[in-house]
Amino acid sequence: MKKFLSLLLTLALVLSLAACGGNGGSDAGTTTPPPADSGSGDAQTPPPAEDVTITVAALASGYEEAYPGMWQEVCDAFTAETGVKVNLICDKNLEDVIGPSMQGGDFPDVIHLATGREKGLTEQFIKDRNIAELTDVLSMTIPGESVKVSDKIVGGFTETSVTNPYGDGVTYLAPMFYSPCGLFYNAGLFEEKGWTVPTTWDEMWELGDKAHAEDPNLYLFTYPTTGYFDTFIPSLLYSAGGVDFYNKALRYDEGVWDTPEAQQFFDITAKLASYTNPITPAQANDQDFTQNQQLILDNKALFMPNGTWVVAEMADAPRADGFKWGMTPLPAAGTGARVSYCWLEQAWIPAAAPHLDAAKQFVAFLYSDAACAIFAKGSAIQPVPGLTDNLEGDNKLFYSVYDNGAEAAMGGFAAYGSVPGLGTVREEFQDPFNGLVNGSLSKEDWVANVKEASDQMRANLIG
Repeated sequence: MKKFLSLLLTLALVLSLAACGGNGGSDAGTTTPPPADSGSGDAQTPPPAEDVTITVAALASGYEEAYPGMWQEVCDAFTAETGVKVNLICDKNLEDVIGPSMQGGDFPDVIHLATGREKGLTEQFIKDRNIAELTDVLSMTIPGESVKVSDKIVGGFTETSVTNPYGDGVTYLAPMFYSPCGLFYNAGLFEEKGWTVPTTWDEMWELGDKAHAEDPNLYLFTYPTTGYFDTFIPSLLYSAGGVDFYNKALRYDEGVWDTPEAQQFFDITAKLASYTNPITPAQANDQDFTQNQQLILDNKALFMPNGTWVVAEMADAPRADGFKWGMTPLPAAGTGARVSYCWLEQAWIPAAAPHLDAAKQFVAFLYSDAACAIFAKGSAIQPVPGLTDNLEGDNKLFYSVYDNGAEAAMGGFAAYGSVPGLGTVREEFQDPFNGLVNGSLSKEDWVANVKEASDQMRANLIG
């Protein structure tokens, strides 16, 4: 863990100029709110009046499934500590629930919704600069404790492009649950077959050929949705070219896609499409994605990109005899490192939040010992020292990936302004993988589209 935190700090410093992923695309939240008072937000700010009621909107993800009522318990603890009442909205399709009211000018006070979602609501708020600054929250004293928020967050997590999307040193999104991401597989099947988990892409192709020859229904690869390539693509870019190339790619630097490192990235990605279970694209959506995850449990695919939340998400799903979860970092690209992307969820405050001071107190409370303990019951781990010390079972295995030689990648593609005809990062870079798999898109056309889109993104960078 010490090695992991050191890696994160080093990488965070390198990525401090990169901006957060520009894969928006949702119509929800595009209403431009009126200017909002940023609030003092410092440790001297008096607590809000007890008759204040704030609205907190949180995604009901796999963590909530692992510990139902997790968010409500945190909200209740906050009310008990501060007297501020909380109206909680917690839903799997959060964008659909809060989007219409926000278009009408009715905004929640706090939103827990990460970037990378299909509807891109968080990215849209970033593009429109409709998120309140949170830098002052770092200096606030946590309600019920005597320490500041900055004292509870591991160094480096508030300096990444995921939390500071404009590269201006200002924090707009609070780092919440983090998860090592990689390729998940059935470790029980590998034990049964006597297979070794590949550490290079050549070994991956060799295993894919061997497994498919033994069982024509077993393919090397699947993916829940193309949205999950928001961790796979950065990891592969990092492995193919190292930190310097990685940063250039995330900023769409001129000529970056014409380099040998980029060619290696394109070659591997396109070849992987030919090793993917062909049923995957039809199920790669927010309604059916668990059916693709089921392919791993049914031994119809060997590997899929995912994060630690998948265990809770598939806890009640049927599975092959002897199934055991395994996770591995991406195989090394050439002489590069094996990389495990560190997925980081975010909490943020709309600029038009009606109760800004109380909202900031709630965000500060998310790092309290009480809140951290509640979240941990759902295996939702925050970047707070000591939270991984007592992990057991699958989580202990997953979070030890950085102790076993994998390098950590963080950050996302730089944010850019809206351009007519230009899609989101997901639409331009990730969604085409469905076409590569089903044969409706050639590798050459995909590469050409990435280059063309990248030129427009670079010309319209925010910050």
